[in-house]
Amino acid sequence: MGGGLSGLGPLHGSRLLTGGADGDLAAIKTALTEQARALGFSAVGIADPAAIAGEAPRLQAFLDAGAHGDMDWLANDPARRASPLVLWSEVRSVIMLGLNYGPDENPLALLAHATRGNISVYARGDDYHDLIKKRLKTLARWLMAQAGGDVKVFVDTAAVMEKPLADAAGLGWQGRHTNLVSRDYGSWLFLGAIFTTLELPRDTATGDHCGSCRACLDSCPTDAFPAPYRLDARKCISYLTIEHKGPIPREFRAAIGNRIYGCDDCLSACPWNKFAQQGHEARLAARDELRAPPLAYLAQLDDAAFRALFTRSPVKRVGRARFLRNVLTAIGNSGEPALADDARRLLDDDSPLVRGAAVWALSRLLPRAEFARLADASDDKDDGVREEWAMARPSS
Repeated sequence: MGGGLSGLGPLHGSRLLTGGADGDLAAIKTALTEQARALGFSAVGIADPAAIAGEAPRLQAFLDAGAHGDMDWLANDPARRASPLVLWSEVRSVIMLGLNYGPDENPLALLAHATRGNISVYARGDDYHDLIKKRLKTLARWLMAQAGGDVKVFVDTAAVMEKPLADAAGLGWQGRHTNLVSRDYGSWLFLGAIFTTLELPRDTATGDHCGSCRACLDSCPTDAFPAPYRLDARKCISYLTIEHKGPIPREFRAAIGNRIYGCDDCLSACPWNKFAQQGHEARLAARDELRAPPLAYLAQLDDAAFRALFTRSPVKRVGRARFLRNVLTAIGNSGEPALADDARRLLDDDSPLVRGAAVWALSRLLPRAEFARLADASDDKDDGVREEWAMARPSS
């Protein structure tokens, strides 16, 4: 996602390989792979920085269609995003690294438990950004000590198209759902990148192995894929529950079900997951309290409790108001009248985003007459909340 350079860059090393002999560089690549695996990385590959030149027109078409929604950072200087050489003219090799976070249970099983919140697999443990960034820095420093050169490190925090680069580096291929698919790890790889001025031997792309399969496309609850290999983020539940800042559009609320942070449906549907392995990184393992948290408990979180529960978790980045918007959407989808009291209490929340979501939840849980009486009694001054009351009010 958007932001500036992450971590090192550039760092400068004392050049130990002055001649750049092919044999020396091949040996460095072999040693680099071994060092990366020793640090816990599951997959390593090297791409030419010019390998993704074809991404520029696809990125521009995505932006021109407005499919990036609120993610304005994607539209900031797309030329830098589409080319490592524009981002850093001195880069000569892109080292792509993957860290397996395969789940220990079926991520879709929780969808049947409507009174529990479903948090995306990647966010049930510690924030992967922090973990991977430290290891990338360690590996980059090792590389400089062994071979010299300059480096920059990235982990989902700068204008880098990690998935096409991982494809070019042979870590997998971009599936029809636009995510990376690995023969060995299925859909479950976190990605990081090291840009280096060293001319390291390249790996070969694996090619597309989706065939005629449509499992990921057909699994999407909100039809967010207008065509294979194309995503409209404005319809994607991950976007709607994480990146989108305002009320969730009404046409998508019911389809969200109990997904309160992200969505794993298209990832989980991929048949290549039959080869996936459970992740072994303890810090990324799901915390018990985040596997299937009760919606009633989550609806009671004040700001301090929210920050305490999601310490070290990527969930904390959305803030309490957006998170409770998601929880209330799930409460509205639960079909459980007992949760109406939690939604009713949040009609008095300080955040209009929360109050508006509470209105919608109550419109789904309360008898029509009772909801109408609440609507009549409301004197909320926020235009957005007033609109929620008006749109949800039963017609006479």
